[in-house]
Amino acid sequence: MVFKDYDIIVVGAGHAGCEAAAAAANLGNKVMLVTMDLRLMASMSCNPAMGGIAKGQIVREIDAMGGYSGIVSDRTMIQFRMLNRSKGPAMWSPRCQSDKMMFSAEWRNVLEHTSRLDFWQDSVVALLVNGDQVAGVKTAKGDIIESKAVILTNGTFLNGLIHIGETHFAGGRMGEVASFGLSDQLKELGFEVKRLKTGTPVRIDGRTIDFSKLVEQKGDDEVVGFSYFEDFRIAKQRSCWIARTTTKVHDTLRKGFKYSPMFNGRIQGVGPRYCPSIEDKIERFSDKDSHQLFVEPEGWTTEEYYLNGFSSSLPDYIQYEALRQIEGFENAKIFRPGYAIEYDYFPPEQLHHSLETRQIHGLFFAGQINGTTGYEEAACQGLMAGINAHLLIHDQAPLVLSRSEAYIGVLIDDLITKGVDEPYRMFTSRAEYRILLRQDNADARLTERLYHLGLAKEERYQKYLVKSAKVKEIIDFLNTTSATPDQVNALLEAHGSSPIAQRTRLSYLLLRPQLTLFDLVEYLDFLASRYDLKDFFVRECVQEAEVLIKYDGYINKEQELADKLNRLEYVKLPSDFDYHSLHSLSYEAREKLNKYKPENLGQASRISGISPADISVLAIFLGR
Repeated sequence: MVFKDYDIIVVGAGHAGCEAAAAAANLGNKVMLVTMDLRLMASMSCNPAMGGIAKGQIVREIDAMGGYSGIVSDRTMIQFRMLNRSKGPAMWSPRCQSDKMMFSAEWRNVLEHTSRLDFWQDSVVALLVNGDQVAGVKTAKGDIIESKAVILTNGTFLNGLIHIGETHFAGGRMGEVASFGLSDQLKELGFEVKRLKTGTPVRIDGRTIDFSKLVEQKGDDEVVGFSYFEDFRIAKQRSCWIARTTTKVHDTLRKGFKYSPMFNGRIQGVGPRYCPSIEDKIERFSDKDSHQLFVEPEGWTTEEYYLNGFSSSLPDYIQYEALRQIEGFENAKIFRPGYAIEYDYFPPEQLHHSLETRQIHGLFFAGQINGTTGYEEAACQGLMAGINAHLLIHDQAPLVLSRSEAYIGVLIDDLITKGVDEPYRMFTSRAEYRILLRQDNADARLTERLYHLGLAKEERYQKYLVKSAKVKEIIDFLNTTSATPDQVNALLEAHGSSPIAQRTRLSYLLLRPQLTLFDLVEYLDFLASRYDLKDFFVRECVQEAEVLIKYDGYINKEQELADKLNRLEYVKLPSDFDYHSLHSLSYEAREKLNKYKPENLGQASRISGISPADISVLAIFLGR
């Protein structure tokens, strides 16, 4: 068969591919999504959860921009928690457990109801390339699909190799075939190809777990969710549980180290530092007698449980023996063993910030193909690739989010300017402007911009305007309304705060760390009659208004710093300049600048090994 007249082809229907296809189609393009198995769209191949520290902020940003990860997560969650509530609001991070089968089915439902989006089930084995311009793809069955742009979101499938002890076999995930051909072709086209590895734990039959010996971890009483667009809230939740390993468990696992592909050299790829296998944790943290494990349900109607923290590539009989020595798992049965998977990725320094490759015009990479790990990191790259593929074929400037605009901007900038030597995972510590990048204000940062681009729809934009106006109204009221000592002193004393001697503005009272705006609304009759805290939308607005008042000084200071440093982003660097000719630069700077070819002075300043002195030399050279 010959397919023609497609604007954009998306290869792979994981989290990156689904967001890329939806964004490109919703922007008005004719899109073809090619995947090896249409039943497994956005499959949760590892942990059945979305969000978490910094990752929850990314899901909120995707939602604010017009993506679907937040909506699908809200519709299919089985538990919700807001992490880091004991810390400042810059650290608050939404997270949910998902029903993994419902999650995949809901993504397919969303995509099948997206106009201008077609599907084809097959494996892509080659790109069609005319000179330095991509022209489409060729599938394993020999079909030719032509397009103006191609987005590769192949996940762990490129030359994927699964390891369980001394056994290894080709696969992209357990039970799914790997993808061959593309890596070899891209290498021939001049791309650098490397290997990474990731892993997953045993899946356990919940009917054989003694939950009475585990610590229950319930969801929050208030389910906030991810999406600003929908008010979907689950009425009930499933609990997660906490277990712990022991020295006996560790000793049993050590018996299998000589068979471990990690320790005997069969795995060449580098694994994730912040999500290591259980054998890696035992080796690296040999002084620890115990490690915490999270026992997580995989859905509403299944007894399958995910043992978070017990990823392993040891022989299956060693995994099974060690598992049964954990308290509560003495009689446990497993559905399948844990395994490691090794796969090809392409160092992301080979990309522009738009995620278009430098070598081939119109070719975009998104997700684990760029060396990242995690559904959320993949999904946001897919969204940005879909947007920028649309902008490219319509001769418009790419959308590049700055580090002070979004965690998505931090992630992509880190990939392009710093590269990866291990699977990249987002943390709040990676964002230098995290007070600006809170989970509560993603819509304020991004929705209007994406509305004018055409991705965030009218209903979503209007909801943002209503929320923004309500927050401003609350802040204005608190700044212009005072309370008397008689009205608030009893409340202040009850919270261990000094009483007032005269009328005091409510916004000034709110600066006291012991008080929240919810305390004031619940205590003061004139506030309670004005703001109904039973209304979820009102609670959301009240919460954001409180953050803006309490942290106003910090927010303004960080914004000033961001504005100052962002000026470097406007100082463009020549794309064809030979930095070796600029001898005032350090040798390392010349090497790095010639390799990465940063587009502006800001990007250059964030490349590892580039010193402030090197930036000064470049600024002087550019007449700044």
